[in-house]
Amino acid sequence: MLAMEKGINCFFSASASNVYIYFITIAIALVVIRVSYVIYRSSKPLHTTSPQPLSTLIVLGSGGHTAEMLNLLSVLHTDSFTPRLYIAAATDNMSLQKARLFESSVIDKTGVLENAQFMQIYRSREVGQSYLTSIGTTLMAIAHALWLMIKFRPQVILCNGPGTCLPLCVIAFFFKVLGIRWSSTFYVESIARVRRLSLTGLLLYELHMADKFFVQWPQLQRKYPRAHYVGCLM
Repeated sequence: MLAMEKGINCFFSASASNVYIYFITIAIALVVIRVSYVIYRSSKPLHTTSPQPLSTLIVLGSGGHTAEMLNLLSVLHTDSFTPRLYIAAATDNMSLQKARLFESSVIDKTGVLENAQFMQIYRSREVGQSYLTSIGTTLMAIAHALWLMIKFRPQVILCNGPGTCLPLCVIAFFFKVLGIRWSSTFYVESIARVRRLSLTGLLLYELHMADKFFVQWPQLQRKYPRAHYVGCLM
């Protein structure tokens, strides 16, 4: 009798384990299918028939990134990308000043007061910061980026290399996977990158997190064939 009870218990334990394994396998398969779909859809040409402007998040950065981004914005139809939210690192005040000057020039040119906001975000790691302490700042940066993405809910993300954009792009990708929000991410590699991508660019490229990936040098396009060569934008 005791042996029979032990046999029954072993049977139900094995059955429960098999059920858990089954559901875990199904869950993993669904996640893989969803991620594959997001990557597939992101690789397709973008078509929009909506006459409504697109809410746009623009990531700025020091070291020439801001100058390149504002130069890019100057050739776009800014009225199609509004409201605009400019993001810069918490320690980067100069970039937001330049963005405000750019918005003033847009108003002077068009005579239309467009909706623009300016915010700062925590950096994952400052120059010279130890890797140990950067764990905490990285978690803060991700939490802050998550709050911004939920609050602003951008339809378009424009970035060109600063590390500040990485948590924003990662969160945008996971929002796509979860079906929360589809934000089209456009990444333009800095003109300073002639032979290889920046670390941010390389991560976004290899992980398929950018809907469209642009480079400004033909040798980069040959090395990274999924990138689109657009020539020098400066």
